[in-house]
Amino acid sequence: MSRKIKILCVGDVVSQSGCDFLRKKLPEIKKQNDIDICIVNGENSAVGNGMLPNSCEHIFTSGADMITGGNHSLKRREIYDYLDRAENVIRPANFGDGVFGRGYGIIDKGAYKVGVINLLGRVWLEGHNDPFETAEKIINELKKETKIILVDFHAEATAEKKALGYFLDGKASCVFGTHTHIQTSDAGIMSGGTGYITDLGMTGPEESVLGVKKEIIIEKFRKGFSTMFETADTPCFLQGCIFTIDKDSGKTVEVNAITVR
Repeated sequence: MSRKIKILCVGDVVSQSGCDFLRKKLPEIKKQNDIDICIVNGENSAVGNGMLPNSCEHIFTSGADMITGGNHSLKRREIYDYLDRAENVIRPANFGDGVFGRGYGIIDKGAYKVGVINLLGRVWLEGHNDPFETAEKIINELKKETKIILVDFHAEATAEKKALGYFLDGKASCVFGTHTHIQTSDAGIMSGGTGYITDLGMTGPEESVLGVKKEIIIEKFRKGFSTMFETADTPCFLQGCIFTIDKDSGKTVEVNAITVR
């Protein structure tokens, strides 16, 4: 039996077209790369932004084991009860007390377990608790059950993401950024054995601005206002990262960013 597992982390899925493309491509990607576990950021998966129960179920039936969120996780009220029920859908752990859902979860594969933590950055985003302190506390809890721990850091600033990566080096198996929808070229392994990438990228319309029709965003930047955002209707792509992790040590041994059209 292999002592290594491959975990595919997929960047922010955008609207219905992103969900449909995920369903079209994910089974093939998992088969070709011998993926053991798949984690998908779904905080933009609903039409009109946010998450809905049906968009989450679509992602699960497409092949995901865990769905992570971000700053739009609670945008749609229809998701509140679902977040309380669904153990494998998580939202940022550093939201304030009394928020619907949970900020971390465990994927139990029988022979091994994988802990997944979702965090939200504080630079240029709404105020919430310290992601560094929150991460450290949760990792200490998760290590009672598993050495394999992944962190989805949904943040705006690349510096904040990189800082958390270094802070968690040797503590988490991997730290991957989401939210900015632009895949970065820094996928690698830190000195303490933590796999890292600043941003996974996105899954949705490639010729767009973060999934939105480019004409709308250009007008917003030029004129200082915009009409309602509309998802672009251009061909889609899927972006993410494959982390190969040693089950005994919990450390990452290989990292590969992917883009599939």
